[in-house]
Amino acid sequence: MYFVLSICFFCILADGYDLGIYGAVLPSLLDYQPWGLTAAQAGAIGSYALFGMLFGAVSIGAITDFLGRKWTLIICVTVFSLTMIACAAAASPEMFGLFRFIGGIGLGGVIPTASALAIEYSPTHRRSLNYALMFSGYSFGTVLGAILAIFLLESFGWRLMFWIGALPLLLIPVMIKFLPESVDFLLSRNRNKEAEAICKRYQMDISFFREQKEKSEQTAGKDKKSIKGLFTKEYFRATLFIWLTYVMGFYLVYGLNTWLPQIMRESGYSLNSSLSFLLVMNLTAGIGAMLASFIADRFGSKRVIGVSYTLAAISAFCLTLGAPPIAVTYLLVGIAGFGAVGSTQILNAFVTKYYPAQSRATALGFGLGIGRIGAISGPIVVGFLLSLHVDLLWSFYTFVIAGVIATIGIILVPNKKDEIV
Repeated sequence: MYFVLSICFFCILADGYDLGIYGAVLPSLLDYQPWGLTAAQAGAIGSYALFGMLFGAVSIGAITDFLGRKWTLIICVTVFSLTMIACAAAASPEMFGLFRFIGGIGLGGVIPTASALAIEYSPTHRRSLNYALMFSGYSFGTVLGAILAIFLLESFGWRLMFWIGALPLLLIPVMIKFLPESVDFLLSRNRNKEAEAICKRYQMDISFFREQKEKSEQTAGKDKKSIKGLFTKEYFRATLFIWLTYVMGFYLVYGLNTWLPQIMRESGYSLNSSLSFLLVMNLTAGIGAMLASFIADRFGSKRVIGVSYTLAAISAFCLTLGAPPIAVTYLLVGIAGFGAVGSTQILNAFVTKYYPAQSRATALGFGLGIGRIGAISGPIVVGFLLSLHVDLLWSFYTFVIAGVIATIGIILVPNKKDEIV
């Protein structure tokens, strides 16, 4: 179990590094004279990987059904690692953007595939905890990118940061040789002996997986009903406002991760100081998300999400009020990281608890998919504003607006009767 969880954790960590490193190197990319990138072009390139992730997330189900979860995860990690090499060697911004898009396709498949494997190989009573621990790798991957950039970026340049992003290729032989295939997949292909051997090796009860297979076969024809379930009279309003919350929440997450170092640099901070803000933001996000998950279990996810987005909006607004002491600035950035980035994991849990069993997976998938609108918009909108030489305050104002709308969105989701969600 721990081996599978460790592999999945490192895959998610690599995923977080890949997505986060673009924001860390963005100031250097804008200074790179041979390319002469404008802020608008840099913002567009920042969204390419997110476009790719959308394609990857949409197609991952069909790929997994054909290849299985093990080989899908191996291919996804290989794709985004190879494109990191291509980005490091890119001769033009057009080629760089193309490789970011292709890498995004691989990134889009890592999270759902690694999550499914981690949950499958966890004991039932530890699945939520193991998932939270595994998914924390995303924030820590972004933190790792910021730390390495602080020490290496000025001395060695932005290309080295992408060469480092190719290191997960070293994990591929280990995954090929030792990572087990999904038991669910093996049973669906009637590869019963392989499934039984894996269950014996990992001390899992194969009867549990067989029961799950029977249930999935019984509900296979209910996909349309699960989609319709999102728009029944009881859930229609909730669905719309949850989608709104996802869009604004993702705008905050990807807008801040892409542009925070450059915005802080243009505000007068040094490159290393600007990168340290990215480090603080994602560190508080990772730690805060786990802490908030415990609080949410007691007081309800909806309350915690609402408070989190409110704090993100307030902290972003406070950053526009002159030049506070450096310690206060770090504190505000940390609160923004917790409120914006850390809320996403709690929002996912809220959605799975809010909807009935037959609609949960569909509700979460649609929410994450619709949320990509905000993810793609964040880098583009802020880049466009910076390219127009609009006052830097307006970049923070967009984060304030997004935080306020996300708060309103989650508040307007109807409460479930006699339930804390």
